[in-house]
Amino acid sequence: MAMLPATTASVLGDFNHAGMTNDRVVSTFFRRNSKFMVRTNGPDGALHDYEIKYTFGVYPLQQYLIAMPGGRLQAFGIAWDSRPRERGGQRWFFLYPGQNTSPSDPLHWTAIDQTWNYMCADCHSTNLRKNYNLRTRAYATSYSEIGVSCEACHGPGSNHDAWARKQGEWRKFDADHGLTIALNERDGIDWSINSLTGSPARSAPRTSEREIQMCARCHSRRGAIREDFVHGQPLGDDYRVALLDQELYFPDGQIKGEVYEYGSFVQSKMYHAGVTCSDCHEPHNLKLRADGNGVCLQCHSAPRYDSSKHHFHQMGSPGARCVECHMPTRTYMVIDARRDHSLRIPRPDLSVKLGTPNACTNCHQEKPAQWAADAIEKWYGRTPVGFQHFAAALEAGTQETPEAPQSLTALASDRAQPAIARATALSMLSNLAPSPIDAAIRDGITDPSPLVRSAAARALANSDPAASAMTLAPLLSDPVRSVRIETAEVLAGPPSGAFPANDADALASATDEYIAAQSLNADRPEAHLDLGSLYAREKHFGRAEAELKTALSLDPAFAPAAINLADLYRGQDRDAEGEQILEDAIRRSPNDASLQHTLGLLMVRQREGQKALALFAAAARLDPANTRYAYVYAIALNDNGQTVQAIDTLERNLTTHPYDHDSLAALVSICDETGKPAEALTYAQRLYALTPEDPQLRETIKTLTDKVNR
Repeated sequence: MAMLPATTASVLGDFNHAGMTNDRVVSTFFRRNSKFMVRTNGPDGALHDYEIKYTFGVYPLQQYLIAMPGGRLQAFGIAWDSRPRERGGQRWFFLYPGQNTSPSDPLHWTAIDQTWNYMCADCHSTNLRKNYNLRTRAYATSYSEIGVSCEACHGPGSNHDAWARKQGEWRKFDADHGLTIALNERDGIDWSINSLTGSPARSAPRTSEREIQMCARCHSRRGAIREDFVHGQPLGDDYRVALLDQELYFPDGQIKGEVYEYGSFVQSKMYHAGVTCSDCHEPHNLKLRADGNGVCLQCHSAPRYDSSKHHFHQMGSPGARCVECHMPTRTYMVIDARRDHSLRIPRPDLSVKLGTPNACTNCHQEKPAQWAADAIEKWYGRTPVGFQHFAAALEAGTQETPEAPQSLTALASDRAQPAIARATALSMLSNLAPSPIDAAIRDGITDPSPLVRSAAARALANSDPAASAMTLAPLLSDPVRSVRIETAEVLAGPPSGAFPANDADALASATDEYIAAQSLNADRPEAHLDLGSLYAREKHFGRAEAELKTALSLDPAFAPAAINLADLYRGQDRDAEGEQILEDAIRRSPNDASLQHTLGLLMVRQREGQKALALFAAAARLDPANTRYAYVYAIALNDNGQTVQAIDTLERNLTTHPYDHDSLAALVSICDETGKPAEALTYAQRLYALTPEDPQLRETIKTLTDKVNR
């Protein structure tokens, strides 16, 4: 039921001339003979009648797909709430509340971000081939079966069919029943409970991740890099899995964005103890292995854990359910509550320190986190810390605190912590200028996890490729494709003599794989942005320009492509063309701070100080959380004689970004120049706490101290 042709049997929504108004657009659902129709605003903004071709999903909501020119199927932005009426269901609702319904919005149903062929099809159909033609800008997407069939997980089934029917050479398939992949990691496995500790143990270690990685193909936040999937090969051969990035996860690894389950589950103690997806889930009927707490009590001691002495809630109450504390929900698509699969111990103490969510105040919403932290300490006589110990390090990396390099390095090297967290720590180090000879980088390159190896390469993304070449060269021949292409991206650009012959060949091969991965996603502007960056680093400027222009032709509102193209022109003394590109982009996306900021920098180069100041002001206003925009705006204010406003802007920036080196350095300079050595000294001392190895800063502090003491 993942996807079906729209028929009376498959359609759940009310098409009896039901209407819904959103942002002054009235959409009407009706029948025309045997067809299901919707009248709504199309790509031109006018109302048109569209046929519903397919249903998409079943519960708790059902979406609908509309065929558009060029072989596209577009996911309509109004969905049917298929929950029972008593639970608020049996209604139409808008999937993006607060968003306008203008066709220029990337979330409008006709826009690029709602195209089924790229956004949805890979997980909802079997053996998908996107078949996008960049020249014609059209799809000829195909699949073996419209929905998720047996072969989606088990692989091509002809040999299994021959074995089952006892046809042809069926006997040679007896050992594995002719199945392409053996999802048998649970066969012969028992879980026993230690009578003294109450903790469960697997009867034999899990020696593979075939099942988990099979499920992760769809149950993960990832990007496709290859379409010719072979069942049983590593996940990283076909996908680049997202790490614990701050827009997707909270610092402690709890889910924030729509990330599905894999990135959470591999953080869990259960994953590390050998649990697989089908220990809890029955994959063929979508049910749990047992009802209620029973699914957990398959392995965990009922007297120890299914007891008020453990959870301190009344038996039978919601708080007595294991999942409410250890797998809290977050709601996506307005009504779809999904459980966090990191199976963590509630940590309201981290909520107090870092502002992360916690299961306690998810239920007791009227109570503060400190109340919950105190209650837990009272119950247990201590603060249970659980399995995941990386929140402080990742938060330090996000904030770039003085202790961030040390904390991230320690986390990256701690193999007792989840690989996805260690990989995230390594990737964060790229902003802190690690050296190719750093121990954390070298350890990461030989780590068993491809996530960590890939992140070790990414950690050197902002380093000189020639300096990183020898360190990262082994990863160019890594057995996992995602590691190879990540390394090729990082090492793009050095002169050919920077590599020995064998490594140069490996780089060329990995670069070809990188280009092929981007070409697979040629229907997306991001792929052409990445190719443009690659070609620019390789000094193939004509190719870079062509790719960036293609990105903008696919999505004229895609700001990163406009910015990179303007920057490419800057390097070729073509600022006039870059200015036009940025002005066109701003007309399409007037509220994009990055465009305003970039055009402001161009105005500075053209000595248009007042225009630059206005643009920097707009960028800082549109994105107040961006410390760079505030800093550059303050410098422009000071350059235009508005020193008081500049100091105020920098000080406000430091209230939210107390470790921003640039803002502190600017305040040292401005305060000193305006005869405020005491204030300058205060900021210099704060800056010195961040960079105590800076000899010039030590000299500045000495000079300022002398001025203050005169």
